[in-house]
Amino acid sequence: MPEPDHPHFYTELPRPLIATARSYAAGLHFPLHSHPRGQFAYAATGAISVLTPQGNWLVPPQRACWLPAGLEHGMQMHGDVTMLNLFISAQAVANGGLPVHCSVLDTSPLLRQLLAEAVKLDSLYAKNSREGRLMALLLDEIGLMAPLALNAPLPQEPRLACLCTELLLQPGLDIDVDTMAARAGMSRRTFTRLFRQQTGLGFAQWRQQACLLNAITRLAEGQAVTRVAFDLGYGSASAFTAAFRKVLGKPPSGYLR
Repeated sequence: MPEPDHPHFYTELPRPLIATARSYAAGLHFPLHSHPRGQFAYAATGAISVLTPQGNWLVPPQRACWLPAGLEHGMQMHGDVTMLNLFISAQAVANGGLPVHCSVLDTSPLLRQLLAEAVKLDSLYAKNSREGRLMALLLDEIGLMAPLALNAPLPQEPRLACLCTELLLQPGLDIDVDTMAARAGMSRRTFTRLFRQQTGLGFAQWRQQACLLNAITRLAEGQAVTRVAFDLGYGSASAFTAAFRKVLGKPPSGYLR
């Protein structure tokens, strides 16, 4: 049997769920890669950006990301990250009714406790035992978690994809539809139609999502709310807080805590 750090360890181990815990330094970046099993990545501390060819996802502290098997993705750590992972076999994914697409998921107190216990187990836990039943309950609980609107999908049209990738790196409320259309070499009408067709969002909504993702990463790194608000183009910290609360239900301080 391969060692835990061997690339095929999680594929060849004869268990439906394998749990691991890893710590990563702030700023660490993993280039595009994929796993033969589905990956449930929980940010116990810190925040994680996940980039795929389909878009950008942001995992705040104490939330998780579901990555289907074979999906190419890169990761960027914001703040010191403790990541609890579950690598889940295809049969277990089907049994648990897990999503077919990448998504950020909320986590319940029960799920967080189960994950904390799961990473303590021997990888070759007995299936018909307390450990096996804990893993089965963990799979059931993941299947109940609600998705969170913490992604900015990327359009497939090359000019739009390039512009959106640039905007994800430096988003701002001052970038408008006319500017983007001109940079793409399109009329406003063509740009608006293609953008909504390929992302499912209007540009203003997408821009807000991009700003929100950027804000969460910077807040997780310890930057002040006021600085983040003004850098993104909000007129005041209170305006930024109101927009943040409207989308996520809590002010920035409460959400990250």
